[in-house]
Order: sequence, then structure tokens, then C-alpha cells
Amino acid sequence: MTAKREKVHFESVEELLGAPVAKDATSEIRIDQIFPFENHPFKVLDDDRMQELVESIRQHGVLVPVLVRPDDEGTYEMISGHRRMHAAKLAGLTTIPAIIKPMTDDEATIAMVDANMQREEILPSERAFSLKMKMDAMRWQGARKDITSRPGGEKFRTGENEKQPITSRHKVEKSRDAWSSEEVGKDAGMGGRQVLRYIRLTELDPRLLEFVDQKRIAIALAVEISYLDRQIQGWIYEYVKDNGFLKKEQILAVRAVDHPEQLTQFTLIQLMNDALPKPKDTGRVTFSGAKLNQFFPPHFSGQQRKEVILKLLQEWSAENHQD
Repeated sequence: MTAKREKVHFESVEELLGAPVAKDATSEIRIDQIFPFENHPFKVLDDDRMQELVESIRQHGVLVPVLVRPDDEGTYEMISGHRRMHAAKLAGLTTIPAIIKPMTDDEATIAMVDANMQREEILPSERAFSLKMKMDAMRWQGARKDITSRPGGEKFRTGENEKQPITSRHKVEKSRDAWSSEEVGKDAGMGGRQVLRYIRLTELDPRLLEFVDQKRIAIALAVEISYLDRQIQGWIYEYVKDNGFLKKEQILAVRAVDHPEQLTQFTLIQLMNDALPKPKDTGRVTFSGAKLNQFFPPHFSGQQRKEVILKLLQEWSAENHQD
């Protein structure tokens, strides 16, 4: 089952860099001198859209330059343009127009995420890992700017943070998480809580995350699963693979277990099956036409059959409810 990406607005290189890009600001760089961004979370797929891009490049060339940064080896690291470069290779090109911009590791990570998050379609897994990378980069960036400051600007005296009780330090860390997630969310058009929910998806078993991309598991349910032990997540994956479904009640039942480490795969399956909503008994009884045809002549209408059945039920009731 092919995963369908969520559509988002695409920004130009000018919008990404915050200034117009002059034609003479680009350089033709050999493709074999450009290397992918390390731990790049976005997938480059050889699908129909890629084939369309290849044909476009064959006819018109690469119209939007890629963004790269120079590395220490005299080569370049791709920031934005992995799909265009892959398509250019398939089209037979050996060079590609590029904007070369020196960046720190944190700056490069943030720019890479911002550029790729503006792609026309994006999977939940791509969004999750890219948001995590950007939030980590922003936190490191902020920590280096002022290692003695809280996110709100309040200063620590040297060594004060180390002397605080653990609970107090945890409050500071939680505050920094909230601050950085809000900052990340601004650029992505998301709230801080939504950012943190996506980042929780990075704690999922990769096979379950694939189900999320395929929309076989809802994001909200996947977030609940992400808090479970990886072994339990593996058993849940096998359950979904074998049964083809997963209900919110089942995961809530697993999360409510006091000692989940004592669960086995067998007891987990029992627990999940017991948690399934029970069908309501409405008291309604139906018979198929084929079954009724065994007892009625072919020429009997539906109304005639109904009258016979009701008469027989009245006789049965009278016989079985005598004092």
C-alpha cells in the first residue's frame, strides 16, 4: 500500500534564503561532488512524480537551483534539492545549478528542515524526524548562545543549575522543550503541543511508523503506542499485521497495565482481544430468504410468511406460558 503524503505549500529558494537569488549567484557544480545531508529524514522515491520531474529536467533543465554548503573535503553537502539532484542524475546530467552558502551544523539542519518541510507532500514519519532534528538544533544553538540562560532569559549563576534539586532541573528542561517546540511550530504553522506529538512518533517501532504513513494507524493512536516498550510495540505490529485492525480501546488497556514488563505476547493478545468493544444485542432476529424458502411454498409472499411466523409464535407462547 502506497503511503499518501500530506500536501503543504512549496516555497522558492528566494523565500528560503530570505532574499532574491541573482542568476550569477549560482554555480554549476558536478553532481558527484555533492553528498546527501547526514541522517536526511525525507524519502526520495522513484515514483510517478519523480518520473515527471525527470522528463521536465530533460526538456528544460533544472530551473530551481539546489542549496548546498561547502564541507572540509572540498566537496559539498546538500541542504535543499535531494529530489532535483536525483532526477538530474536519472536525466543524465553531470552538473547541477547550485547556491553555495557556508553554514554551521545547526544552521544547516534548520535550513534543511525548513526547505524540505515546504515540499508539496510530506509523510508523518518525515515530519516527525525533521521536526525533532530542527528542535534539537535550535536547542543546541540557543544553549551555545548563552549557556547560563534559561529560555526566558533568566540567568543562572555559575554552577547553580547543578546545585538545584533534580525536580527543579526537570522543570527547566521541560520549560526548554516547550519553548523550542513553540519556536519550531511557528515556522511549520503548528502549535508546540502538536510538534511534540509528532516528535513522539520517532519513538515508534519503524514498522508501526510505516503503518502510520500508510494511514493504517492514526497519528493520535500512534502517539499512545510510542510510550510502550519496544518489545510490546513489536507484538502490537504483529497483531495489526495478522488481524488488519487496531482500536483505541486496545492500546488504552495495554497502557493501563500496572506492570507491562510482565506481559508476554500471549497475554498481550488476550488483553487486546478482551478490550474490543462488545457488539450490542438489539434483540433483532433476521432470516435469509434461502433459509425461509425451506419452509414456505414459492408462491407465498413476504406478508404471508410474516403472518404464518407470527401465528406459530403466538401458539408457542401460549403453550410455554401456561400457569
